[in-house]
Amino acid sequence: MHKFFVNSENINYSNNKILIEGEDVNHITKVLRLRSKDRILICDGKGNEHVCTIESFNKKEVLCTIEEKFQNKTEPDIKISLFQALPKSQKMDLIVQKSVEIGVCNIYTVITKRVVADIGSKDISNKIERWRRISMEAAKQSNRGMIPMVIEPIDFKRAVEELKKMDIAFVPYENEKSIGFKNVLHQKNNIKNVGIFIGPEGGFEEEEIKLCIENGIHPVTLGPRILRTETAGFVASTIVLYELSDMGGSK
Repeated sequence: MHKFFVNSENINYSNNKILIEGEDVNHITKVLRLRSKDRILICDGKGNEHVCTIESFNKKEVLCTIEEKFQNKTEPDIKISLFQALPKSQKMDLIVQKSVEIGVCNIYTVITKRVVADIGSKDISNKIERWRRISMEAAKQSNRGMIPMVIEPIDFKRAVEELKKMDIAFVPYENEKSIGFKNVLHQKNNIKNVGIFIGPEGGFEEEEIKLCIENGIHPVTLGPRILRTETAGFVASTIVLYELSDMGGSK
């Protein structure tokens, strides 16, 4: 069943109707060629899912009737925020897509000292818009109950301040050889929010790692092999969800 997201304002429980607007209208009518009486799944981005029947449509909107409402059960109970130093080329497209599929809840884009990506105001605005579309499509594909937000670039110090707000935060670092995620995660109880800080292609500078440590962000190893920046976040997020949430099977 095809899935779509709508704002909660477009859901009217008094008459059991949901209105779909925007780009999804063309996708429903022209690409998927769905018609009246076809069933779709609609989520409000807050975990509420609705099995619906298409009632009518035109060029601007699709009107649906709610058949069933239930709570989405695919969201992890651990909220991971990925702080990703901006990579070159279109690597961020892949990072956003796969991070959403894995279960990351927020993606911060960060400017560190060794970032060389083009971040001109017009260029980055267009990229942020594209990354948010990628996040939405990945959320649909992976049956997420919400669309992870891709946040506009922040500088290193701001990233550290945001990471300090998490229950626990990590920075994978190639010079850390012995301490892994498991060593740190199981020393603390009631973890709900986890921050993961991934460096750019050239890695972090030593003074950046020093500042992370001074602010309680734990350097950890991802093993003896050097991972690319577009791989490190996937691995780190998967480890956290395996250790603390739904990737490790039944508790």
